[in-house]
Amino acid sequence: MTEISDLRAAVVGTGFIGVVHVESLRRLGVDVVGVVGSSPERAREKARTHPIPPPYESFEAMLDDPRVDVVHLTSPNDLHFPQAAAALTAGKHVVCEKPLAMTAAETGELLALARASGLVHAVNFNLRFYPQNQEARAQVADGAVGDVRLITGRYLQDWLMYDTDWNWRLEADRGGALRAVGDIGSHWIDLTGFVTGRRVESVMADLTTFMPVRRRPEGQVEAFAGKLADGSPQATVEAPITTEDTASILLRLEGGARGAVTVSQISAGRKNAIAIEVDGSQGALWWDGERPEELMLGHRDGPNQMLWRDPALLSPAAANVATLPGGHAEGYENTFKALYRAVYADVAAGGPADEPAYPTFAAGHEQALIGEAIAASARTGRWMDVARER
Repeated sequence: MTEISDLRAAVVGTGFIGVVHVESLRRLGVDVVGVVGSSPERAREKARTHPIPPPYESFEAMLDDPRVDVVHLTSPNDLHFPQAAAALTAGKHVVCEKPLAMTAAETGELLALARASGLVHAVNFNLRFYPQNQEARAQVADGAVGDVRLITGRYLQDWLMYDTDWNWRLEADRGGALRAVGDIGSHWIDLTGFVTGRRVESVMADLTTFMPVRRRPEGQVEAFAGKLADGSPQATVEAPITTEDTASILLRLEGGARGAVTVSQISAGRKNAIAIEVDGSQGALWWDGERPEELMLGHRDGPNQMLWRDPALLSPAAANVATLPGGHAEGYENTFKALYRAVYADVAAGGPADEPAYPTFAAGHEQALIGEAIAASARTGRWMDVARER
């Protein structure tokens, strides 16, 4: 029987999130045999300061390596579709960062290809794998809040607050037509569906670009680095921006539930502030990503409760992704490890389970469909229904 520790992976992309993938896989016992950078030279330069394996000379060279069982894609968004398709065609299992592709037509094509291949396919919606979010899902499913009525929340960051802040995600041809929504709003919407078990049916969106012109540096900038990749000042040029800095979105969900979320990449002091609240007919629950060890349970006729992350107190699904005893804090990086444990269990078994415990390409396609409805709503100023299978 194949064990997870028998499997080998390659990671495409050596930026912030690519390094997180490498480190999480190694903690799981998976051998990461190589990485693919934007160039072998840049990957080797990154390896001087980060513990990443040697780079392949090209993406194609990685696909030709028979040792590679699973390909992790953390490359710019416009590369996800061709790279995921090529990896599946080469017989590799695929874990892809969100968005799965640039359009719903592309995500639908990838989903069909993945299903036909019999290979494991996953999208990196890692926030599902905080133990308290698994617990929230179990609480809602068990009726702790009653009928779900209202889901509210936010996802706020400040890393693109100044007009001198720059990253390839600002370029619509590389990052996509939606930026704040596609980059972080999709995480919140996916988490909403995961926790409540309800799909988004229609949306009303207001998207705002507060800085229609930014100052693009002539050098390379890495996400969240706060400066140029080499740390030196460089000249800038004016660059027009067509993607949103913020979004305010109303949602109508299955079963009559309503939702509202604020998304921003220009909120000072907010580094990675995601929060979700679910209000039901019998109670409520809320979770704050900056206090991830806590799940608040709200009551009308009794004291509110705070449920700490403690495997001894959690539901089986939540306890399964909590790897440390209560009082020993687990954080962001642990969500990747928990997600990959579920993914690689299916890889070791030879293919996807009937009901995978992780977000598949179907989740990526769903977010693409919702994203296109959000964009259309913002253009027209009207409620827009979310299309289904395409």
